[in-house]
Amino acid sequence: MQLTDFTTLTFDVYGTLIDWESGMVAGLQPLLQRTGQSLSRDQVLEAHARHESTQQRYTPHLQYRLLLAVVYKRLAEEWGVAVSHDECLAYGDFVKQWPAFADTAEALGYLKQHYKLVVLSNVDNESFAYSQRKLGVEFDAVYTAEDIGSYKPAARNFEYMLEKLGERDIDKSQILHTAESMFHDHQPANRYGLANCWIYRRHDKEGFGATMNPGDMPRVDFRFNSMAALAEAHRELF
Repeated sequence: MQLTDFTTLTFDVYGTLIDWESGMVAGLQPLLQRTGQSLSRDQVLEAHARHESTQQRYTPHLQYRLLLAVVYKRLAEEWGVAVSHDECLAYGDFVKQWPAFADTAEALGYLKQHYKLVVLSNVDNESFAYSQRKLGVEFDAVYTAEDIGSYKPAARNFEYMLEKLGERDIDKSQILHTAESMFHDHQPANRYGLANCWIYRRHDKEGFGATMNPGDMPRVDFRFNSMAALAEAHRELF
């Protein structure tokens, strides 16, 4: 299997292209400063992952920025801090300020010359519009949780993407699903027989950070520690 075997890259965004962990920690500072606890970065991210994953299962209809507001409220309760509704909403809105990884825009600009680029993301459309400005390319298609009515790793999200791409004569054999999260992306990619590429942003850290532990590790066809490394590997084939 070679990178050149595919016509289409389907991307997770948050954690893969956008540095959501740094964005989360920055957005949670008003809460963390009032906890009176000494929490490590990974303890914060793991708590966030737990509440976010639960909320996505129970309220799949909520737009992501509103779902994040509920996560903020749950974290405040867990850490014994009183927060206002406006504070919760402000945290949800902070997703618009989450930064892109430094290598993302350049790598996407290169890959755009060789592939169709497609987004499959657990986000709402308004928040993604702000993120897209940081990514530097126009995607060929964007499929969000708001469009689909559920959150990855739900089967519905992958079925929706495959159906819509099939309508454009893109067979799943042409697709390389490219993502960081084992839980949200690589496990379902395995179930649907999609070739997959792991962008292992947390290669120098322990644990799974802002994503849930997937249990049994999924199979991966390609692994790179950054988007820059993926783009460079493609360049080397030419």
